[in-house]
Amino acid sequence: MKKDGAPPFSATPLNPVGKIFLCFESKSFLALLLSLTLVTVVWNLQPYYENILSATSSCSAAVLPIKSTAISEPTENKLVSTSTNPTKRTFHPHGSAAALFVQMGAYRGGPNSFAVVGLASKPIHVYGKPWYKCEWVPNNGSLPIQAKAQKILPDWGYGRVYTVVVVNCTFPENPNTENSGGRLTINAYYGESPFRFERFTALEEAPGSYDESKFRPPHKYEYLYCGSSLYGNLNPARIREWIAYHAWFFGPSSHFVFHDAGGVSEAVRAVLDPWIRAGRVTLQDIRAQSEYDGYYYNQFLVVNDCLHRYRYAANWTFYFDVDEYMYVTEGNTLASVLRDFAGNTQFTVEQNAMSSVLCFNDSSIDYSREWGFEKLLFRDSRTRIRRDRKYAIQAKNAYATGVHMSENIVGGTLHKTEAKIRYYHYHNTITVHEELCRNLMPSSAKMATTWLDKIPYVFDDNMKKLAPVVKKFERDTIGIDSQ
Repeated sequence: MKKDGAPPFSATPLNPVGKIFLCFESKSFLALLLSLTLVTVVWNLQPYYENILSATSSCSAAVLPIKSTAISEPTENKLVSTSTNPTKRTFHPHGSAAALFVQMGAYRGGPNSFAVVGLASKPIHVYGKPWYKCEWVPNNGSLPIQAKAQKILPDWGYGRVYTVVVVNCTFPENPNTENSGGRLTINAYYGESPFRFERFTALEEAPGSYDESKFRPPHKYEYLYCGSSLYGNLNPARIREWIAYHAWFFGPSSHFVFHDAGGVSEAVRAVLDPWIRAGRVTLQDIRAQSEYDGYYYNQFLVVNDCLHRYRYAANWTFYFDVDEYMYVTEGNTLASVLRDFAGNTQFTVEQNAMSSVLCFNDSSIDYSREWGFEKLLFRDSRTRIRRDRKYAIQAKNAYATGVHMSENIVGGTLHKTEAKIRYYHYHNTITVHEELCRNLMPSSAKMATTWLDKIPYVFDDNMKKLAPVVKKFERDTIGIDSQ
């Protein structure tokens, strides 16, 4: 391919004035080029990056691969090596196996902090040292403000191709004090080198939109439910029973956030619609998460997004599944229990595991018309075994969270709670569309231990006793005909 050559040489000598002008112009250009280079290098060095000096010597710093910065133009991979050494092998990458960062949401964490929630390539975090830099770019023309970025990996190593990352940006003070607006930008680095990164805008604040009162009580709700990803062929009857029970259990000052990962069919949506219209339920469509291979429909991502999206929406945020029912023991109310637990940031709840097939053989009962928790009355009575626990948290004191508890909080965690609150778990019921009562027991089983698959079960009708009041609540709240 023909290349542009140098301008033709002129044999005409320059006069003295021309020589002086040419020298001045060259020196000015070189000075400008050197200044721009120094500004670019200094701006890209993270002020809080601790290991860069120890990891590279002063000599090696001069030969950092500047050509691999994020602003360089992509080049075509050549299939033929230009090396004259036949034993020197070359490698030709094609495509990308996983994104450096996949943002789900970005939220204010308070007057001077932000949280960016997303996914990242798991191998790069397991075997590499990626890092992040936060910057606030004001709308009023002021200079950008940089902040220290802390990354949190809250999925306990369960990630697959992708792992969950929460990037916390904490500024010395509110970067939008004048309420003129601005944007939060993130530099996501591939490794230790400060020269290879991706830069993106995570959040924008419009002028006048900042409201500091959102971060102070009283909060909008007393209780908030953050649900994990809903997937599979869910039985709408089970969802109807669950939302009716918990709308009653948590009371009018509560709200429920569901995340549809493919499990909300038209029939399930019809069950939720009356509660959505009543302002009690929010349904998030997260089906696009299927493009990113994370743990169990990215449920760690979902619970962390919900934590930060609604961080100041309620006094307590609850995390459990739609086959699990919260229950306070006799003599207690939810309000009295939480007053006793208020000195803790979070508390965990012990499980009462229920049989999904055992019912009584009573010909006077039409089991097809009874709700699941109304007819499944046999509880696993084994002791001294580990069971999964669920939890509630004061979200304003948490930086990240998990499925069964948070390990990134300010404040204490209370575990000994079973005397006041438990949850009933009806495992293997929410995707069953046929009759649940498949093993019928005589009435004498109320006073005995029933063995099934080497597991002992005892009679427990605590939930059944609540069914009539919950059904009446459903009728009074959304109307029996709406179902």
